[in-house]
Amino acid sequence: MTRTRIKICGITRPEDALCAVHSGADAIGLVFYPPSPRAVSIEQAREVASVVPPLVTLVALFVDATAQEIARVLESVPVGLIQFHGNEDAAFCGQFHRPWIKAIRIKDDLDVAAACGAYDAASGVLLDAWQEGVPGGTGKTFEWSRAEGRTSLPVVLAGGLNSSNVGSAIKTLGPWAVDVSGGVEVSPGIKDAGKIEQFIAAVRVADQQRAEE
Repeated sequence: MTRTRIKICGITRPEDALCAVHSGADAIGLVFYPPSPRAVSIEQAREVASVVPPLVTLVALFVDATAQEIARVLESVPVGLIQFHGNEDAAFCGQFHRPWIKAIRIKDDLDVAAACGAYDAASGVLLDAWQEGVPGGTGKTFEWSRAEGRTSLPVVLAGGLNSSNVGSAIKTLGPWAVDVSGGVEVSPGIKDAGKIEQFIAAVRVADQQRAEE
């Protein structure tokens, strides 16, 4: 059975990281973008990282950060994957000697294939909903079928996912992974254990249904 990987993003507390891991998450997302209500300092990130066991990936999210700012995080936090969520080009993304993914925000006039093709050296692309002036975490979905078959890169699907709609998203797009933040929260940056468990259970049900088709 193909297993959809799961990233719980916007983690700010060690207890939420542990909850995500124990519920079956494959990756923990740390936001290094100060305007975000889910942003963490290096010190907070180190506290979260200290409870994350082996084989669970720590993902560092940046939005148009400088190379120096990114390097400072990488020197201090055991980051396994970098997620670029701004206007970074492929050359910038590839300079840090870490696997990386690039977020592509889907809007009506976007050529999805071309946008993804500009980052063909990435480990994958994260497809998110577009909203003017907001680089991510909008809580909005996009029309998933618009991205179907548009890239050969592994797809991480984000944007407004929750336990009620993630099954439909997986059925429509069949992504390599799904990424959730607001859909498992009680408030920005504070996760809800029950919502995390429900989200992961919904992903597993969708995987089982795909295997039986």
